[in-house]
Amino acid sequence: MDEEQVDATLAAALADMDVEHHRRAPGEYMVTLPGTNRLQTHCWLVVRDHALFVQAFVCRKPDEAHEAVYRFLLQRNARLYGVHYALDRIGDIHLIGRISLRAVDADEVDRVLGQVLDAADNDFNTLLEIGFAGSIRREHAWRRERGESTANLRAFEHLFN
Repeated sequence: MDEEQVDATLAAALADMDVEHHRRAPGEYMVTLPGTNRLQTHCWLVVRDHALFVQAFVCRKPDEAHEAVYRFLLQRNARLYGVHYALDRIGDIHLIGRISLRAVDADEVDRVLGQVLDAADNDFNTLLEIGFAGSIRREHAWRRERGESTANLRAFEHLFN
């Protein structure tokens, strides 16, 4: 399959999935995946010479417990389909993958985007809990001192005891 055919396949697949997306240029799509823990995950789909490149930002570089975060990511990689966790040059966490152009069809696009959404959304709170526990505790204390809402910190209540 050539790059134009893959572009047409992506356009049709994304339209059929009824997922928010923007075509920046031929073969370049920014897809917005809605989540629960992570409200949105933005995922690039970019057609290159021999593969469809997939990249989604998940979380910034952790403030603490780097080894524990990286261990979690490496262990999680063993259970992911089509993508894997990686760090960029400043340490931010992304999901990346490459799919052979020959393998790109609507079902494969759906599977890979589903995996990106599942991983980014379901792992998000765990990554925050491991890599930002101190910041979360400070934020909670600061809000309580000022009588502000702590509703969006409920997922981390076990850290405040």
